[in-house]
Amino acid sequence: MQNQRLIRINELLRQEVASTLFRELSDGEVNLAAVTVTRAAISANLRQAHIGVSVRGGDDEWRRTLRALHRRRPAIQAALHRHVTLKYTPVLIFERDETIAAGDRVLQLIAELDATAPTPPTPPTPER
Repeated sequence: MQNQRLIRINELLRQEVASTLFRELSDGEVNLAAVTVTRAAISANLRQAHIGVSVRGGDDEWRRTLRALHRRRPAIQAALHRHVTLKYTPVLIFERDETIAAGDRVLQLIAELDATAPTPPTPPTPER
């Protein structure tokens, strides 16, 4: 189990990377409404941080977003260095996170089941 300090740092990194993305990538290159930073996982030595990013849209949208993230990574890390005080500024590694898409798929399956399920008969009302 992770210690409390790493959990707090992960949450801080997730929040700060998300807000930095909106500041750094707001030039219209990427549809920021489709981008969600879902998680951050920093290594025990605080040198690397894996950042989970979910992108609504197809594979083309994901590739375009990933290229923009990699191109802007130095600026994002510099902003992170300015806003978060750590012994080391971690190297950011952006990864695709499919948890939101999987959750959407589960909700879609539930809706399909609800639509195809027969309606239960109404119980008769008791007579007095």
